[in-house]
Amino acid sequence: MGWGLRIAATGLVALTAAGGIAFWGALRVMAPGPLDHAETVVIARGSGLEAIALTLDDAGVIDSPLLFVAGAKFTGPLKAGEYAFPAGISIDGILEMMRQGHTVVRRFTVPEGLTSAQVVALLDKEPALSGELKAVPKNGNLLPETYHYSYGDTRAGLIDRMQHAMDQAMAEAWKARDQNLPFDTPQQALTLASIVEKETGIPAERGKVAGVFVNRLQADMKLQSDPTVIFALTDGAGELGRALTRNDWKVESPYNTYQVTGLPPGPIANPGRASIQAALHPERHEFLYFVADGGGGHVFAKTLPDHNKNVAKWRDVQRRQNGGGETAPE
Repeated sequence: MGWGLRIAATGLVALTAAGGIAFWGALRVMAPGPLDHAETVVIARGSGLEAIALTLDDAGVIDSPLLFVAGAKFTGPLKAGEYAFPAGISIDGILEMMRQGHTVVRRFTVPEGLTSAQVVALLDKEPALSGELKAVPKNGNLLPETYHYSYGDTRAGLIDRMQHAMDQAMAEAWKARDQNLPFDTPQQALTLASIVEKETGIPAERGKVAGVFVNRLQADMKLQSDPTVIFALTDGAGELGRALTRNDWKVESPYNTYQVTGLPPGPIANPGRASIQAALHPERHEFLYFVADGGGGHVFAKTLPDHNKNVAKWRDVQRRQNGGGETAPE
């Protein structure tokens, strides 16, 4: 055989071998991986291919870091983040997930009626978030909702989203407000909404409770709202942890609506959309008073004598339930 034929034959063998290796590699990349259960893995930002491969190998997601690196060189850039890999996922499947950035979507829920200090405390306990908050936002600036985020997102970024959501929600609600309300600014509406939020957890009552406070504002009566007293006593930190007393009603504070007339200077909590709607579309009625009914709701009255009867009934319920503390008339 001449040298030309020998060289051609050798090249053909080499090409055939290379093709076989490539075919074998392709099969391995697409074959089910070693993972026998679902596994969540965090790929740190700035990780190179080798670091990613070692992280996945340590987690048992792959069993050939070299093959992973080789396969990754034929795909687009891989994105960092938290990934939930299913059992048996192939290298090809892993690369597709990471190329698309299909990371774990986490959820953070802000319940209605929390102070901003309480929201920040919850954020501080979220280990998947990063960074520290330099200041507590003002009450009323954060919209209670469920927010989606990814591992490594910042706490400050989530706070910004809550503030933007509240700005949008309040702007839309303010445009559609009822006429002849006894307040002039969105901030005052937020303040009333926060009081409504803290006064009742029953959706069907929000409009009626808001109507009582609107009637009181229009009649130049003190609002006499217990949650405003609690806010004053705790300096906005949260719950008081005990029943209010008559002496508590005397605390000197611009937030104590037993002592001051009109709305307090700002929101006492972060109200939800429903309470904002109630404040801007209060139920029209003649009630000026309400007190707990012992079943989780409230009973309403138009006159003080009727209200005093309702208060007496509530105190009877408290005594039967051995509830202890005295309830303030509202």
